[in-house]
Parts: sequence; C-alpha cells; structure tokens
Amino acid sequence: MAIKSFQGIRSKEESKKKYDAPILVEDYMTKKLITFSPEQSILEVMEAFAKYHISGGPVLDNNGFLVGIISEADCMKQISESRYFNQPILDKSVERYMTKEVETIPHDMSIFDAAGIFDRHNRRRLPVMKKDILVGQISRKDIVVAALKLNAQNWK
Repeated sequence: MAIKSFQGIRSKEESKKKYDAPILVEDYMTKKLITFSPEQSILEVMEAFAKYHISGGPVLDNNGFLVGIISEADCMKQISESRYFNQPILDKSVERYMTKEVETIPHDMSIFDAAGIFDRHNRRRLPVMKKDILVGQISRKDIVVAALKLNAQNWK
C-alpha cells in the first residue's frame, strides 16, 4: 500500500527552505574564559578549578597564544606523584602537566560537526579559534544545550 502525504504539493521555494536558527559554534561557545599560564603552579590551577567550578582551561603564553590545555585529569598526575613520593603537592608548573597537543575547532564550524568531534574523541572541551587566536571554548554540555534550543527547528 502506498503512503499518502497530506501536506500537499510543495513549491520549489518551500523545498529549499533555509535554516534560520543559529547553528555555529560561536553562537554557543563560552567567550569569557578562565585561562592559565605555563609558569603558574598546579596548586593555583586546582584552587581556580574549585573557585570557579570548572574542570579545565586553556593555557596561554605571554603573547596570548594557545600553548596547551590543563584539566582536572592533568592535575591527578601531580596528585598521584606527590603521594607516590610521599611529598605535599608542590608548586610545580602547569607546563609540566598540561596537554600540549591541543585539538581546536574553528569558530564558524556547525554545532553538528562539533558534536561529531566530541563523539569521535574523548574530549570534554575544545578551544575555539579564529585565525589562530583563541576566541572561546565549547564543551559537550554547550552542544547539548544548543541541541535543546534547536529542538523545535527542522534540522534538514
């Protein structure tokens, strides 16, 4: 049995409907970031994580360029080492523990493509770049919130 459509015949303009809702990473990314420097101590970073209720952040050099990312997981390495060597958490630098090979995404990427990157890689956050300059950060949670806001839209 054939399936009938009760929508009627669509005009060519209707079938090529443009998507009006914001779907770019820059529309949902966090723009005000807590950043760290390679010279900062891990102890300062952990205090900032607790104070600002964050789990990681970008590491910028003196010129403001992205050189790494530091996360709670990176701090766990220091905590583990301090216990192993029976020493207190020392003022070791961020540079020693940060992730230096940072995956970034462009500001004009769609949230759908960003969701694919989060799905394929084990990342909680991604720095957002515009012409090699850090302009924000997007997290998995930001993508989920964006999807909820777009729920009423047609994603074709």
